[in-house]
Amino acid sequence: MKKFLLTFALLSAAAYAGACTSLLAGRKATADGSTLVTYAADSHTLYGTLYFLPAADHPDSSWVEIRDYDTNKPLGRIPQVPHTYKVVGCMNEYQVTITETTFDGRLELVDTTAILDYGSLMRLALQRARTAREAISVMTSLVQKYGYYSSGESFSIADPEEIWILEMIGKGHASKGAVWVAVRIPDDCIAAHANQSRIHTFPLDDPDNCLYSPDVISFAREHKYFSGLNRDFSFSDAYAPAGFEEIRSCEARVWSFYNRFDSTMTAYLPYLYGQSSNPIPLYIKPDHKLSLQEMKEAMRDHFEGTPFDMTQDVGAGPFKVPYRFRPLTFEVDGETYVNERAIATQQTGFSVVAQQRSWLPDAIGGVLWFGVDDANTSVYVPLYTGALSEAPLSFREGNGNLYKVSWTSAFWVFNWVANMAYARYNLMIEDIRPVQRQLEKAFSKQQPKLERRALDLITEEPQKALEILDRYSRESADSTTSRWRELGEFLLVKYLDGNRKREVDGAFLYNPYGFPEEPDFPGYSEDFYRAIANDTGDRLKVNF
Repeated sequence: MKKFLLTFALLSAAAYAGACTSLLAGRKATADGSTLVTYAADSHTLYGTLYFLPAADHPDSSWVEIRDYDTNKPLGRIPQVPHTYKVVGCMNEYQVTITETTFDGRLELVDTTAILDYGSLMRLALQRARTAREAISVMTSLVQKYGYYSSGESFSIADPEEIWILEMIGKGHASKGAVWVAVRIPDDCIAAHANQSRIHTFPLDDPDNCLYSPDVISFAREHKYFSGLNRDFSFSDAYAPAGFEEIRSCEARVWSFYNRFDSTMTAYLPYLYGQSSNPIPLYIKPDHKLSLQEMKEAMRDHFEGTPFDMTQDVGAGPFKVPYRFRPLTFEVDGETYVNERAIATQQTGFSVVAQQRSWLPDAIGGVLWFGVDDANTSVYVPLYTGALSEAPLSFREGNGNLYKVSWTSAFWVFNWVANMAYARYNLMIEDIRPVQRQLEKAFSKQQPKLERRALDLITEEPQKALEILDRYSRESADSTTSRWRELGEFLLVKYLDGNRKREVDGAFLYNPYGFPEEPDFPGYSEDFYRAIANDTGDRLKVNF
């Protein structure tokens, strides 16, 4: 029979490249009983769109072409399975979600002759697995057969019942496959990973909660990465030992998430300062059950209220900007310094909060709350992945690109607003935040009503139920993009040329004769003026 070559629809040539963050909450750690997984796809070359792969049947002897997600380099091909499931972003039609963060680890273990990179593994598993455990099996069996092309990777793998962290690294050119370990996060706990391996010691005889490759320890011994007792083996220490960069730029993000929900996390500050070797736990039990909105807000974190608060040093400038443009390190008088790297960052292509619920049919239970660009200045739109028939126009691949602006593209509209805000952050965020909250609050309020209606129809009129959820998802995305463009136009007018136009509830004010009111001039912060005075001495001083 004729062989067919099938290719994936990719987000971009670097869809999952760079430094990302994933936050997790088990079903007994959330207020509504859902499992929650977040993901920020951070990359300076990523154009944030929503990929959409419909369910499909495939002829015998079909093949899947594999391309590296970071470069689009062809790596090879593998046989296709007879049927693949629908995938929307990082969630499939059975509420299985997979996200990732990359860590370098031991670079000699990268196998550039292998076929499967981390992004392909994610997509293949989502197309072939109906549970988190099935996804782990798919991913680990595929790399065993075809090799693993990428550097180290931490994967969040979730379904409505369970959340796992799978960590994997290759074996280098001499040995095909990968070494890996997967740990189930307790249902009443939260976890996170952010570009550094997080699994240290793990149970060797608890297959319900921990799975690992048979040679994960012996391979480390063979390569002299480890020499102790098996029970003391640390995957992270053996395959990705942490230095200053991994702790301060990566583990600090995990700490900041935990610190929101556990007041004892200050005990780990010495670790972040390089004064202790006691690592941050893989997971913790939070002091209360997390809401969906709290997970969204955690994605907007810049270490506010902690010793690493990015708004509180001179790098924040006169408008308290919690962002630092790259590179993250710099030198002064022969000394190297580092900027903080927060969860929320300007180069995010897209981010998600994936909500999986066991008590609802898959078409209703799985919601991918999707936003583009910086999570701090974005809006999470609900997408019912099991019902969605196509990507919304505003999130669609091909609607603009990284070098072509499109005003119907959410990526460009949200970037426009965010980049205006970076220039005058503490002023503009006060206008952005109310609109963001209004939109997200409206979605949250509508969610139970919409789902009750769909649930009433799902048995007798399933197609009608799907159409309702599909239409709601696509209209929500496109209307949010339109509303954000209106916000951008408002900000452009209000802050034009460094002044601030007078307005009430979004309506600009006129004088009694029909001319615009005189704007006000907020100027700079007191500490910035003081810094100018100290720097210039008497040159700017008024003394006559």
